[in-house]
Amino acid sequence: MDQDYYLELSDRPVLFEKATSLNCVFFDEANKQVFAVRSGGATGVVVKGTEDRNPISFRMEDKGEVKCIKFSLGNKILAVQRTTKTVDFLNLIQDYSQLEYSQECKTRNARIMGFCWTSSTEIVFITDQGIEFYQVLPEKRTLKLLKSQSINVNWYIYCPESSVILLSTANLCNVLQPFYFRGGTMSKMAKFEMELPPTTTKSLKISERDIAMATIYGQLYVLFLRHHSKASNSAGAEVVLYHLPREGTCKKMHILKLNRTGKFALNIVDNLVVVHHQDTETSVIFDIRLRGETDGSVTLHQPVLPARSIHPYQMPVAGPSAVVGQVPAPCRLYSSSWIVFQPDIIISASEGYLWHLRIKLQPIVHLLPDKGKLMDFLLQRRDCKSVILSVCSQMLSEADRQSLPVIATVFDKLSSEYKRYLDAEHSYTLAVETSQGRSSMLLKPPVRGQAVIDQSDMYTHVLCVFTEVKEAPHKFIIAVLMEYIRSLNQFQIPVQHYLYELVIKTLVQHNLFYMLHQFLQYHVLSDSKPLACLLLSLESVYPPAHQLSLDMLKRLSTANDEIVEVLLSKHQVLAALRFVRSIGGHDCASARKFLDAAKQTSDNMLFYTVFRFFEQRNHRLRGNPNFTPGEHCEEHVISFKQIFGENALLKPSAS
Repeated sequence: MDQDYYLELSDRPVLFEKATSLNCVFFDEANKQVFAVRSGGATGVVVKGTEDRNPISFRMEDKGEVKCIKFSLGNKILAVQRTTKTVDFLNLIQDYSQLEYSQECKTRNARIMGFCWTSSTEIVFITDQGIEFYQVLPEKRTLKLLKSQSINVNWYIYCPESSVILLSTANLCNVLQPFYFRGGTMSKMAKFEMELPPTTTKSLKISERDIAMATIYGQLYVLFLRHHSKASNSAGAEVVLYHLPREGTCKKMHILKLNRTGKFALNIVDNLVVVHHQDTETSVIFDIRLRGETDGSVTLHQPVLPARSIHPYQMPVAGPSAVVGQVPAPCRLYSSSWIVFQPDIIISASEGYLWHLRIKLQPIVHLLPDKGKLMDFLLQRRDCKSVILSVCSQMLSEADRQSLPVIATVFDKLSSEYKRYLDAEHSYTLAVETSQGRSSMLLKPPVRGQAVIDQSDMYTHVLCVFTEVKEAPHKFIIAVLMEYIRSLNQFQIPVQHYLYELVIKTLVQHNLFYMLHQFLQYHVLSDSKPLACLLLSLESVYPPAHQLSLDMLKRLSTANDEIVEVLLSKHQVLAALRFVRSIGGHDCASARKFLDAAKQTSDNMLFYTVFRFFEQRNHRLRGNPNFTPGEHCEEHVISFKQIFGENALLKPSAS
């Protein structure tokens, strides 16, 4: 049953004191910190972050009920809202005073709805009448107003990853005004209106609970959970995604069909939109990169997988009631006390737990039988490499063997991703070479994600293992290897010689020499020196391999020295000489190398022929047949005299 759960809660949650009448719990989305405030802070405040495992503890004077509490980015300044008019500040930097200082909102009769830190010293107050952007000056214990904007506000949401605050305005709350904050500046982005579902009543308003803002595939989206309406033809609720660019207008881009009604909550995990359904205690996932129905501007998406519950979670029993060996208590999933925050946080205030939601890829392999769609899905995930390689191995195995067209589709998807990375790497290298000085330092090399499955990965983890499988038909093995090589060639990726070597070894192993000959004859296997050397080593089992090797080396114009060495090692001295003459290299060829090889054959006539060839060369080049001292041929001259007599030596021509 474990294989069915594709979502899970993180195994190392942040534990905090559960919410009670005396202990109030707050969450700061920017710093991802949980604040447990006891008795207004008088008996202690404990702050725990998802990244930082060391909690921050301090006390503050109880000046009334805390409505909101957050640290600046970097945890140097604490901001606390206790009233609708002011926000109090406390410097936690050692050098400064621990005295609180306050800032009242500037707009008269305005009510502070909340605040957001946008940097270590910049903060935004959101009131029912607009927003006020301040710079905090901790050493002066005061604030400076940088900019303000008047607008009627119903509610707001903040996306710290993109530093965008979204304000809801208009009577039906469906007009949204985004603001972008960076480096002390506040920029007003394009206002947009969200389509309300058709309804029989006019009192329907959009709630902030139905809106989320998150970055998906590097783009900022506003997600609107549009509930099912009896007046509409829709079969259920849907999530509408509006793309929110930094400049330009906001556009409706995607609709996620939920096909059910009830209470929902949204998370974003690894660029997937996760929709939790409380009534059925299940979740579904959507991937906006996958193909859907489109009318040219808006794409409709169905859930990628069947609805499943989050993997059951066991909460360890802790505290004074814990007994050694006591069985952990199961956590109540999809509890009404759960609160979700973007992108992937789930908090149970009543239990005192904060989890990150995670995706489990391995179970998805069994739930998505379409290998092409599965590969499209996996290639977009962060930790996909090992799963992709296991899918490739699995589709070649006897138990789950796929057809060649399916295998080809998978290979092409991998090659496409691989090629994209190689092109990016090439462009980066060119840019670095052409740019100078500081501009080259600003260039960022492409990040090699786990979706880049290169030839080495496939060779080591998939193809090598596959060729060793005894049960696999050898024709199928060859077809798969050639299919991968075809895919690499199609995407203009240079094929590494070890893949060709694997093909050749597999052909030889199954005595398919006729096929090997055809592959080489029709250049299905690309020429390379390592391949030629492998062919030479096969001469004992397949004699024509020797000539095939030489032909390959000849085609490699840079391999002339290797050809000569190969021929000499085979004692084919005259063939080596003929080859050197054919490429015009005989004038500078080493006489000693050829004479050494000829002498080793113990064939006197061969030795005579080679010796005479170089005498004639010397005579043609220098007018004298004798060898120069630099050629180191003295011992061969002595041998020649001993075998054929001194008179057999060519005489210098008379001047």
